[in-house]
Amino acid sequence: MLTEIRPRGPYNLRMTLGGVRDGTLRLLDDGAELVFATPAGPAHARIAQRSDGTLRVALAAPDAACALDRLRFLLAVDDDIAPFLAMAERDDLLAGPVARARGLRASRKGTCVHALMAGLAGQLVTFAEARRIERAIVRLAGIPHAGLTLSPDRAGIARLSAAEVAASGLASRRASALVRVSQQLDLERLVTAPPDGAANRLLRERQLGPWSVATFFLCGLGRYDRGLVGDLGLIRLCGELLGRRAEAEDTAELLARYGEWAGLASLHLLRAAGAVKPQQQGLARNVRVRPRS
Repeated sequence: MLTEIRPRGPYNLRMTLGGVRDGTLRLLDDGAELVFATPAGPAHARIAQRSDGTLRVALAAPDAACALDRLRFLLAVDDDIAPFLAMAERDDLLAGPVARARGLRASRKGTCVHALMAGLAGQLVTFAEARRIERAIVRLAGIPHAGLTLSPDRAGIARLSAAEVAASGLASRRASALVRVSQQLDLERLVTAPPDGAANRLLRERQLGPWSVATFFLCGLGRYDRGLVGDLGLIRLCGELLGRRAEAEDTAELLARYGEWAGLASLHLLRAAGAVKPQQQGLARNVRVRPRS
């Protein structure tokens, strides 16, 4: 099936998918290809973006219409981020980063189990190490398709013991949490659950904190209303803003100003980390009282 997708608002395919190195996707000179599961069976898509923003899609799937709907979600092409862009124009911290990356969306995983795994693999390690761990678990628990690997689902993780998952580099307690939570919860059902209820249920697990839940919301549920509280990059940014050693609580205070867009704001702020201008020093001290309009 050959088709075209016109994203809603500014959209940059390579910017959105550029950080994905998990084995489910491959970047190409003119775009990307990825594999993903659908109710009818696995699908393979090759995508290129034209200069006018339109995406050209070559899709191979048992049910093309179903696969196209799923692909639109995974690429986040239907997200209306116009309110976020308008807010960012008025924000001292976001204005610059967002102006340089208006087409950025959050990359999404093929399953909620994969999103949970990303939220556990990325805790307190470098970005490169998190990607290495994630790739290793995908190879173990995913199913090969069209030269790539499908995101692990509940059954894929169930085939593994916590020790096998830990052998991929994930800390043993987090490996146990991944196996336990994926067995106890049908994570895909959280897509339609009230967001506060979904977050509270995940936070009851000892190895899951605000950062992991925000990653799950961004990459699994496709929601932007949970910020990456405690992210090491954001802690460094807060330290630059405050002129002192920052803590996770400082990132929570910083992100609170962005409300329902805290997740997307997190991605842009991480791109800006290390580039704080002198006139922005001390700005984070006032985030609770600064108006958003």
